[in-house]
Amino acid sequence: MAGKLYLCATPIGNLEDITFRVVRTLEEVDLIAAEDTRNSMKLLNHFQIKTPMTSYHEYNKVDKARYLVEKMLSDDIQVALITDAGTPGISDPGEELVRQCYEAGVEVTSLPGPAACVTALTLSGLATRRFCFEAFLPSDKKEKQQILQELQQETRTIILYEAPHRLVRTLEELNQALGNRRITVCRELTKKYETVFQTTIQEALEFYEVEEPRGECVLVIEGKSRQEILKEQVQQWEKMTLPEHMQYYEMQGMDRKAAMKAVAKDRNISKRDVYQALLDEEEEK
Repeated sequence: MAGKLYLCATPIGNLEDITFRVVRTLEEVDLIAAEDTRNSMKLLNHFQIKTPMTSYHEYNKVDKARYLVEKMLSDDIQVALITDAGTPGISDPGEELVRQCYEAGVEVTSLPGPAACVTALTLSGLATRRFCFEAFLPSDKKEKQQILQELQQETRTIILYEAPHRLVRTLEELNQALGNRRITVCRELTKKYETVFQTTIQEALEFYEVEEPRGECVLVIEGKSRQEILKEQVQQWEKMTLPEHMQYYEMQGMDRKAAMKAVAKDRNISKRDVYQALLDEEEEK
């Protein structure tokens, strides 16, 4: 058989969430690449899996991926990739190995299973049809502020990961950037002390300033409503004169006819009214 990479989703807490297919695959492959071999050994021992294991993590992902790809190509070995918890490639170094496999022509398949982001979304009670996943906010302050600024206008439900010791600070930053939106804080998903806290950002902040956060958290945040965006746009247009409004669109490359149509729509008036107002403005000059 030609070499192949299997992305194997593992439990995020409850070991019963592993699939029969993942257990069988982990038993049958030649090698398991694990983000933390000590952590993964507990999983393998529980299911009495004896397959050899090697480490594949954030700090060796490029070189180790190259090594694994070469082994799959030259020795035709089957490799299973597992992360500490959840689906490989989601907020972990797995994406690098997948990228190198595709570049080298190695077949890749994904065995579906647990993912904390989807589990939290379905538990949140917030809109699930459209969502965006940002994983952990970056530690770099400038990059973090840029992402928070982008999220201010996000209309989809937002999903973030956060460690307990950074939760309060992150809630402060979210409150400042997004305002007091609805949020569901999910902790210890699938574990004994799983909690799903439906609240607002401000109330969550006040709560965790008193109660010490424990356990890994998934934050599911309400997106900005289209009504709120429309209201802000109306307020923006009201601050402009009609010629300034026209200039706003013309500077984006619109011709005069298209700009007049856009202005009329923004102000909820007819194109004829826009045309007449522009004529009146010219006559006054």
